[in-house]
Amino acid sequence: MSRVTQYQSNFTVGEIDPLLVGRIDIQQYASGLSKAQNVVVLPQGGFERRPGLRFMLDITSHLGGSFTTLDGIRLVPFEFSTTQAFMLAFVKYDTTNTRVFFFANGIQITNINGSGNDYLVCALGDIDLDRMYFTQSADTLILVHEDMSPKSIVRGANNSTWTFSTISLTSPKVAFSLSTSNPSATITPDAIDGTVEVTASTSVFTSSHVDQYINVLNGFGRARIIEQVSGTVVKVMTELPFFKADQAIASGAWELETGYEDAWSATRGYPRTCSFHEGRLYFGGSKTLPNTLFGSKVADFFNFKSAEALDDDAILVNMNTDSVNAITAMRSGRDLQIFTKDAEFFVPQADLDPITPSNIVIKNATRRGSKEGLKPVMAEGGTLFIQREGKALREFLFSDVDLNYQANNISLLASHLLKTPRSMALRVATSTDDGDLLLIPNDDDGSMAVFSILRSQNVVAPAEFVTDGSFLDVAVDGSDIYTVVKRTIGGSTKYYIEIFDDQRTTDSNIQYFSGASSPDQSLPTNTTCSSLSHLEGKTVNVVRDDFVLTDKTVSSGAITIDAVPTSYVEVGLAYNVEVVTLPAEPKLSSGVVVSRKRRILEATTLVDRTQNLAVNGFELPFRSLPYTLGSAPTTFTGRKRLAPLLGYSDTAQITFTQTQPLFATVLAVEYKLSTGQ
Repeated sequence: MSRVTQYQSNFTVGEIDPLLVGRIDIQQYASGLSKAQNVVVLPQGGFERRPGLRFMLDITSHLGGSFTTLDGIRLVPFEFSTTQAFMLAFVKYDTTNTRVFFFANGIQITNINGSGNDYLVCALGDIDLDRMYFTQSADTLILVHEDMSPKSIVRGANNSTWTFSTISLTSPKVAFSLSTSNPSATITPDAIDGTVEVTASTSVFTSSHVDQYINVLNGFGRARIIEQVSGTVVKVMTELPFFKADQAIASGAWELETGYEDAWSATRGYPRTCSFHEGRLYFGGSKTLPNTLFGSKVADFFNFKSAEALDDDAILVNMNTDSVNAITAMRSGRDLQIFTKDAEFFVPQADLDPITPSNIVIKNATRRGSKEGLKPVMAEGGTLFIQREGKALREFLFSDVDLNYQANNISLLASHLLKTPRSMALRVATSTDDGDLLLIPNDDDGSMAVFSILRSQNVVAPAEFVTDGSFLDVAVDGSDIYTVVKRTIGGSTKYYIEIFDDQRTTDSNIQYFSGASSPDQSLPTNTTCSSLSHLEGKTVNVVRDDFVLTDKTVSSGAITIDAVPTSYVEVGLAYNVEVVTLPAEPKLSSGVVVSRKRRILEATTLVDRTQNLAVNGFELPFRSLPYTLGSAPTTFTGRKRLAPLLGYSDTAQITFTQTQPLFATVLAVEYKLSTGQ
């Protein structure tokens, strides 16, 4: 029998895929976890209880009954300035109108445009909101969908003033059904190039010929008709010089090329993705042109009509490869990055020259494919995207060695947490104490995969968030993380907008305190806590003035507590915290001990500002002596030893849980291990 001391000083690998439990040979094993539920892994190495969810708004009555939440609800962030950001919640009301709710600084904005309504009505039509793409510049949010003419939402003079409108685009012309004819007429141009007036010997031109082409045969010239002056006279913009000014071109020596249509229309569909990049608005793909990239004129964001191919002119280019490569997303980063169903592309800019119609090149970088409907997000120097099948999280990162992009799999150790992801959002680190936080709700079971990321220290630490219900969507507004949650309340399905709050420890909660803003409530002057109809019939956790009370059941939208509160009361749903270490596998001189029974004799846990924690089912004592009866629990920082621990097992794992909705942070754990023969 051998006895060894094990010390896990950090947990920065997070929860490891069960398929890797036998890989005791890899370096990450020593910092991994078998389970990390409802905790956030800190870049310094420890983990802490995840923030609670503060209730914001019940949107159930605004969601049309015939729509599923997959296509009827969408959270969209709107960053107006460096100090002011908004969250917009789109809720599909019917096949014509969508209602948009606005939030700022964790508070709902009401009485939109002085209408008395707490929402803006937007005529988006019968579209799936989970396929709607967006981008923003200054005070304007642009929305696109392949079945919807592009729309805009503009912030007005104050936070409650918003304008919705359909964008008036100047569409490029595309040859959808090209045909040619040879009119019986002689034409005479009055110049060689530029804007030329062409006169025909007979009346052969009609208004439908505007934006069609005249081709002079034998390679002498080509020109686009830009205006009909009369049946015999048109103005054209030449692409190649005509043979000679004032030289008549005989019938049969020229042809009329027709079939050019607007690239976007109700018949041909509309842009699918969008992004601003270096002074242009780019559209990526459309319903009938899925692999075409459109770029506006410089500083003329809604004009996509090509003219003379000058440097500031509009851009239209097809990605002609050996597969369709339908564009699913775009991002303005180091370069203009283009994500498709089959591969990833970028537009290289030699010597940082601007992109122009004459120098644009679209280069293939990697062949992984991006999942449609999940907008990639920026993370430090790279771009994070979900691979086409939804089974891998990849980082699109430029390599100075290869002078190309790579798509590294950063979820390799925890792909089991990705279960049909439906959206993705990144909360950028807000201080030196934390890292970036990537949040990915799953369709399969309503859980949320959460990755703590600090790339400079190679920290990619996944965990799983679960709640009493299902996470449906998530988005980040500055430092605030909003989510849409589906819950069962009183036997009915409800859809709530909630926000993570690191000062709270329950879900779908409200607090009662002085100066509260709705839906939080003012501090009650008696023992009744009301305004809880969103939790009707649910058993709830109650924390009064840092005291954890016995669980209550909400009845008629209220509960009764034990005493009149002095500072605050929090009422919300419980959520379980569970962290399980990987099976203890000490490397002895005699080899590994995988086949032996093991026993943890004692465990010493290093904690920080912790109020409640249990180890292998035994609650650690945090009250100090002398103890004052009726005093609130205090926070503890230091070491807590638990011994003896009994029983041999095949794995010898430590399980951290919490028995009360209080704060907890674990920094490290040391345990003494005995191995059998």
